Amino acid sequence: MKAGSGDQGSPPCFLRFPRPVRVVSGAEAELKCVVLGEPPPTVVWEKGGQQLAASERLSFPEDGAEHGLLLSGALPTDAGVYVCRARNAAGEAYAAAAVTVLEPPAPEPEPEPRPAEQPRPPPGTGEGAPVFLTGPRSQWVLRGAEVVLTCQVGGLPEPTLYWEKDGMALDEVWDSSHFALEPGRAVGGPGVRLALRIPAARLPDSGVYVCHARNAHGHAQAGALLQVQQPPDSPPDDPDEPPGPVVEPLKCAPKTFWVNEGKHAKFRCYVMGKPEPEIEWHWEGRPLLPDRRRLMYRDRDGGFVLKVLYCQAKDRGLYVCAARNSAGQTLSAVQLHVKEPRLRFTRPLQDVEGREHGIAVLECKVPNSRIPTAWFREDQRLLPCRKYEQIEEGTIRRLIIHRLKADDDGIYLCEMRGRVRTVANVTVKGPIVKRLPRKLDVLEGENAVLLVETQEAGVEGCWSRDGEELPATCQSSCGHMHALVLPGVTREDAGEITFSLGNSRTTTLLRVKCIKHNPPGPPVLVEMFKGHQNTVLLTWKPPEPPPETSFIYRLERQEVGSEDWIQCFSIEKAGAVEVPGDCVPSEGDYRFRVCTVSEHGRSPHVVFNGSAHLVPTARLVKGLEDVQVYDGEDAVFSLDLSTIIQGTWFLNGEELQSNEPEGQVEPGALRYRMEQKGLQHRLILQAVKHQDSGALVGFSCPGVQDSAALTIQESPVHILSPQDKVSLTFTTSERVVLTCELSRVDFPATWYKDGQKVEENESLVVKRDGHKHRLILPEACVQDSGEFECRTEGVSAFFSITVQDPPVHIVDPQEHVFVHAITSECVMLTCEVDREDAPVCWYKDGQEVEESDFMVLENEGPRHRLVLPTAQPSDGGEFQCVAGEERAYFTVTITDVSSWIVYPSGKVYVAAVRLERVVLTCELCRPWAEVRWTKDGAEVVESPALVLQKEDTIRRLVLPAVQLEDSGEYLCEIDDESASFTVTVTEPPVRIIYPRDEVTLIAVSLECVALVCELSREDAPVRWYKDGLEVEESEALVLESDGPRRRLVLPAAQPEDGGEFVCDAGDDSAFFTVTVTAPPERIVHPTARSLDLQFGAPGRVELRCEVAPAGSRVCWYKDGLEVEASDDLQLGAVGPIRTLTLPHAQPEDAGEYVCETRNEAVTFNVSLAETPVQFLAPETAPSPLCVAPGEPVVLCCELSRPSASVSWSHNGKPVQEGQGLKLQAEGPRRTLCILAAEPAHTGLYTCQSGVAPGSPSLSFTLQVAEPPVRVVAPEAAQTRVRSAPGGDLELVVHLSRPGGPVRWYKDGERLANQGRVQLEQAGARQVLRVRGARSGDAGEYLCDAPQDSRIFIVSVEEPPPVKLVSELTPLTVHEGDDATFRCEVSPPDADVTWLRNGAVVTPGPQLETAQNGSSRTLTIRNCQLEDAGAVTARAGGTTTSARLHVRETELLFLRRLQDVRAEEGQDVCLEVETGRVGAAGAVRWMRGGEPLPHDSRLSMAQDGHIHRLFIRGVILADQGTYGCESHHDRTLARLSVRPRQLRALRPLEDVAVNEGGSATFQLELSQEGVTGEWARGGVRLQPGPKCQIHTEGHIHHLELSGLGLADGGCISFTADSLRCAARLSVREVPVTIVRGPQDLEVTEGDTATFECELSRALADITWEKDGGELTPSPRLRLQALGTRRLLQLRRCSSSDAGTYSCAVGTIRAGPVRLTVRERTVSVLRELQSVRAREGDGATFECMVSEAETPGRWELGGRPLRPGGRVRIRQEGKKHILVLSELRAEDAGEVRFRAGPAQSLAQLEVEALPLQMCRRPPREKTVLAGRRAVLEVTVSRSGGHVSWLWEGVELCQGDKYEMRCHGPTHSLVIHDVQPEDQGTYCCQVGEDSANTRLLVEGD
Repeated sequence: MKAGSGDQGSPPCFLRFPRPVRVVSGAEAELKCVVLGEPPPTVVWEKGGQQLAASERLSFPEDGAEHGLLLSGALPTDAGVYVCRARNAAGEAYAAAAVTVLEPPAPEPEPEPRPAEQPRPPPGTGEGAPVFLTGPRSQWVLRGAEVVLTCQVGGLPEPTLYWEKDGMALDEVWDSSHFALEPGRAVGGPGVRLALRIPAARLPDSGVYVCHARNAHGHAQAGALLQVQQPPDSPPDDPDEPPGPVVEPLKCAPKTFWVNEGKHAKFRCYVMGKPEPEIEWHWEGRPLLPDRRRLMYRDRDGGFVLKVLYCQAKDRGLYVCAARNSAGQTLSAVQLHVKEPRLRFTRPLQDVEGREHGIAVLECKVPNSRIPTAWFREDQRLLPCRKYEQIEEGTIRRLIIHRLKADDDGIYLCEMRGRVRTVANVTVKGPIVKRLPRKLDVLEGENAVLLVETQEAGVEGCWSRDGEELPATCQSSCGHMHALVLPGVTREDAGEITFSLGNSRTTTLLRVKCIKHNPPGPPVLVEMFKGHQNTVLLTWKPPEPPPETSFIYRLERQEVGSEDWIQCFSIEKAGAVEVPGDCVPSEGDYRFRVCTVSEHGRSPHVVFNGSAHLVPTARLVKGLEDVQVYDGEDAVFSLDLSTIIQGTWFLNGEELQSNEPEGQVEPGALRYRMEQKGLQHRLILQAVKHQDSGALVGFSCPGVQDSAALTIQESPVHILSPQDKVSLTFTTSERVVLTCELSRVDFPATWYKDGQKVEENESLVVKRDGHKHRLILPEACVQDSGEFECRTEGVSAFFSITVQDPPVHIVDPQEHVFVHAITSECVMLTCEVDREDAPVCWYKDGQEVEESDFMVLENEGPRHRLVLPTAQPSDGGEFQCVAGEERAYFTVTITDVSSWIVYPSGKVYVAAVRLERVVLTCELCRPWAEVRWTKDGAEVVESPALVLQKEDTIRRLVLPAVQLEDSGEYLCEIDDESASFTVTVTEPPVRIIYPRDEVTLIAVSLECVALVCELSREDAPVRWYKDGLEVEESEALVLESDGPRRRLVLPAAQPEDGGEFVCDAGDDSAFFTVTVTAPPERIVHPTARSLDLQFGAPGRVELRCEVAPAGSRVCWYKDGLEVEASDDLQLGAVGPIRTLTLPHAQPEDAGEYVCETRNEAVTFNVSLAETPVQFLAPETAPSPLCVAPGEPVVLCCELSRPSASVSWSHNGKPVQEGQGLKLQAEGPRRTLCILAAEPAHTGLYTCQSGVAPGSPSLSFTLQVAEPPVRVVAPEAAQTRVRSAPGGDLELVVHLSRPGGPVRWYKDGERLANQGRVQLEQAGARQVLRVRGARSGDAGEYLCDAPQDSRIFIVSVEEPPPVKLVSELTPLTVHEGDDATFRCEVSPPDADVTWLRNGAVVTPGPQLETAQNGSSRTLTIRNCQLEDAGAVTARAGGTTTSARLHVRETELLFLRRLQDVRAEEGQDVCLEVETGRVGAAGAVRWMRGGEPLPHDSRLSMAQDGHIHRLFIRGVILADQGTYGCESHHDRTLARLSVRPRQLRALRPLEDVAVNEGGSATFQLELSQEGVTGEWARGGVRLQPGPKCQIHTEGHIHHLELSGLGLADGGCISFTADSLRCAARLSVREVPVTIVRGPQDLEVTEGDTATFECELSRALADITWEKDGGELTPSPRLRLQALGTRRLLQLRRCSSSDAGTYSCAVGTIRAGPVRLTVRERTVSVLRELQSVRAREGDGATFECMVSEAETPGRWELGGRPLRPGGRVRIRQEGKKHILVLSELRAEDAGEVRFRAGPAQSLAQLEVEALPLQMCRRPPREKTVLAGRRAVLEVTVSRSGGHVSWLWEGVELCQGDKYEMRCHGPTHSLVIHDVQPEDQGTYCCQVGEDSANTRLLVEGD
């Protein structure tokens, strides 16, 4: 598919914008953004409209869709707005962010102290707003500890301090007794101090404490965090507090809350009480602690909130909020249900841990690999990048988090469609244990608290906001905890808050939400009073009500007749304001108005009645000041007036003309300029001189006169130029002038060089001319280089002078020089420079050359030469002549004279198409050489069709438009050498002219379809393909050719003829898509319309249908609903076969499955039998269980089937329920409960499924043993006991069970029952009694039991006086609640007597007394109204009393009425539940607001809290609104009554019959006379011979006879709104094989066909080979012809031999054997011997008996392969071998093999005479003492060559060396002398060549 031009992708879109950054100078700044787009956009960064480029300090990191800008070492110049611009083909987007660079705080230099200056006072000591000198520190304490928060504040006037907790005053939160404020003066410093002391901290005391400081100048605040924690496993220290929380049973059913899996659940509990209650949350009876997914906090309304994030199935259960304080406790509960989705993760995520800077891997598994997923970190979507690597492998989804940091700690989610989620926690281990939240939203004015926990205690972290460090007053640390408290946040506090600890950091985004405030009200009672002397008096009162925040009043004026209001001034207090005339700019009538302005806005304006006439008068606001300037500078005098008015300036008493803003006092005197801008007047005296000093300047206007003096100082000298250091470079002999200009004329200056004062001489001249000082070097030399300085009175000008020789330039050559030479030739390279004495260096291939005999360097004036006297190929290379900074390049190529032709070195083959341009190129070693071009042996003639070109050493033959006849062999010849080109010209490729685009044809069955394709050539062959396979011509498919047109014709198209047709012309193709509409879609197999199938569960179920035609579409239904493909239900389609597969079928998958085409349907009635029962849990044999007598025992197991029955046995005997044993079954779980274990219960318990032998079973071993004896009371290991002298000392110990022996010891000695010591035992109670205690009885007593012991510390002394320490407190409780009175006595063991209404209290179920140390309590359970009265506690001679008040409890409805819908005639019950049991008649029932009428059908009942109203046999008139009310509450509900509905008393039942039988269906309805319709498969049934329908009263009958397979299906009865259905199943006779296949024997390459015949046409058959199932392929076809089934194997080979069989269901036929005979091959025409000349070609042909037999060729015993000079081809039975360019060594035996057959022939090659291909030069000159080389190339290797000198044959020796390399022969003459010159001859066969050798030199 090709994308259209409209598919432009998606434009760039920013998912995350860059945030502004503030950094300190020198730090690192980074901007990040995330941008998406398709195609991925190109991102660039800009600043100031200019695109930024990467540098050492600036880089642009990318990570997937995340783009960044990283700026290292930020400078102040880097500050500004940076723009990220993203572009792609679909559009453009940009985002901007500002970078602010702050200067680092530098220590200010301490100025030298002056006598008149005083040291700066410390902060807070001067007049000003409050300043916190010391702020409160955050604290983490245990409950009961003392807390002191202290702050110290400075400021004048002295500020007022006060404390707040969580935004509320302390007295609003606590009683005054709970805290104390301690004011005072700061110790050892200025300011005031205020300390907040909490003697015993409670859990509700946790919060944020803010200290406020105010004075007349402003307000300041500082805060701290207090965290009070529960001590671990310890009782409360506060006697007023009750013991630890115990979750009591709920008195009423809890509320129910449903949440979808993956969503959040939020529970809110609002509790009130004083003291403030403590809150604990419980889940399933266990206390909850906050973690990542369970958040506990208190909202702004005071409610306590528990939020469960991303709920999972494991979170379901009962959640309880328990609140308590000293007055009591209460509970609130809710039951959480988590609704699981239908589609779930196969394997959910698991929690993982990772180290900081490491990686973390999260992995889950989805049900289907095609399901898309997305990853989230909490609510933030994660995109794939280098940090978050997301991998999908099949159904596995994996997230890899790289480079872990503290902020990566959190909750991660994987989500698939339908928002189905799986959740896991990622824990990052590092220095930071508890990180900051992702973001924190705070309302403006609230307190923001951020907490971080670190791994190590006492470390110092750093808090910063947007890169800027936060002040230390808001930071606190304690142990592992670090807190940041920002009290009363404002919008300026918002930003990115970061806590850094080394390289670890955690960040949160603090967002401050603004609270919308109403603007203040306007002032009231405004009045205007016109005063005297040009003033007006304005008065007003403050707004009502006054604003809560500070505000001011803004007064504005308006000139009558103008529309503009102009602000006069602002004031803070209301009252009277006098407006003088000098406040207005001009005379006129003015109106006034006033408004109130605060930080929350502005009030409406209030206009004063009337107007006032005001005249402006001038007064001096800022007067003239004396001016002191330097000589030559401008002097500026200025003053400000209160109004705009003209004035006059005076200079030395002389008036300056105001009409001339510029002028002179007199010609040649001082110049001036006057200016006036609004209220300011200025006089500028220009370029004042020293003589003007003392001038007096004055200004005068009506009401104002002022003057000032002018003082002029002589100006210090300074350098005008140069301002900076000057660097100059000169060449030798050049004139150098250094100039320094001073501010004063003829002022002396001194010159220095390299720190030494210069001396004037001929080569260095110093001059002075007015302001300028010059140093001149007439002819500079290299030694004059250095640092020069012009110095005068503390200022200097610097010059850096560099003098160097002039550069050397190369005059010739200016371009790269290429030199070509041959061996032994002299090569000279010349380089000319512009100076004769300039040094020059020569380099070869980068290495400096050294002069030698082979390389000579010459210099001649400015010319420099490098000479190679006798160049060799190794002397070639890259040469450089280097002169100064310039270089000349030479490339030298030395060619061996053994070959004239450099290129090509071998034969060249050129393939071209007709009319194409062909260029044949030959490169020579010398440019002057001449060549000769030939074609097929004949010299070519130049013409427009054949062009010869010559360019330097290049020779070309060009064919501008090649033709077929231009094919042949072309030679480029020079002397005896040649270059060969073989040109092959072919016709251009065939192109398809029509159609150019894909053609789509739609036809109906039997219609003639013609596909036409037109080619570019008439004779071009084409091939037709259908669906990738080449078509074969037949009666149903005809191929036609008409000139350039090719046709494929389908005379009578069938639906199977449709598909994709391709007309392939080799280089081009045309595509046709043919669609032939199909006949009616039928289901061919199964033939029955209804099938009954039974499978095992769990197991694989496959339902199969065969449709015709094969492309028919089917729909599958289950129980009337269309199914969807999934992992548990797979739909398949292969050819005509349609399948529905249940890979793991369960019993619930049974039902009616329907396969439906457009015209037919087949029903499958699937039933699933369950597999044998197995034990699923426990997976392994349980270990023996040991319990103590009396303990309950539960034995539990889980079965694979919930409905399976089991039997329990004990030591082989069946277990019967009862006698302390209880058997339970809940789903697949089976439980045996022993309520109280006894020793008789010891033994082996077995749970067995089924009664058959070998049924699965599971055994448990139980042991019941007595527990060890323990001391139950006292609980403490050591107890102190005090006894009075003479009294009895009694020590009591309670054991865990009776009968346990104990021993008593005193101070280590065992005691016996004798004398005053009595040992008593009563059951589990052990008593030691000492009669008449004495002082010697004091000591340590030990009660030693076998497994436990207790110690008593006994003291014998007179008891202290008994007294009551605390008084009783009056209580008021509601009816039914408990009341607890508490008091404290001293000593703690004193006896207390309780009285109620004067009567001594006797403990019982309602009255309970308790003792805990010195605390005594009396609890009255379930208080009633009559329990009210006085309660008294008496201890010794002291008493305390308090009164109990019992309030009647309101009778409220806990469960209210619910709407009820009922059918006419049914019984209805309306029910309510009250909070307490009310008396008879406490509630009454109503209908429609009226009492219920007297009706026998109505009855009311009460069962404790439950009240019910029964209505029997409701009628339509009973419909209406019913209510139930008490004196305190009321509830209403509606009763809806619908008419009686028709229903089935006995529904239809499924019927199964055999084919040809009959079936009867019967239905009984609730009413008579009902008319209904019977239907089968949705088609209404009509009475007939095979269908009988009749009705008898309530019963309806249907009888069907003569049933066939197609009659099966769903039988339904419909009447009004009633529909009943049942299944009719017609069983089919199984199919059989009538005739099976037979053994076959075929020849290799033939077709083998197996055939069998079935008893029925529509049946599936499976073919197998050697036990493996066969599938169709191009060589294997499976056909069905009626009841015949065919298996065809085409082009059989030996691998097809074997045994074949066929199967239909369980019926099999075969096996039968297929034998494949090997095909014999013989030679029909033998090879013929060939004789050819060297260089010619040879062709061998052989014909065999079989057309498709492969053959092998050999030459001389060596196998031949196609390529190079060998070409092999096969034409049917003929095999051809072609050998080209024969050589003498090719002669030998040629052999052809085809299978066992072979043929032999001889190849004879006649060798050509030896010839010279390349001759030696006619003349050669060499230097004496060198060597001379003569070379010749012959036509072939191995030929004999003779060398002669002056007719005498030369022999090998020291003087003459003969070499031979293939066809090249060389004569080397060593140490050539003058006598060696002469004529040398080379003889090759009958050919010869002469060379004249000349010798130069001595």
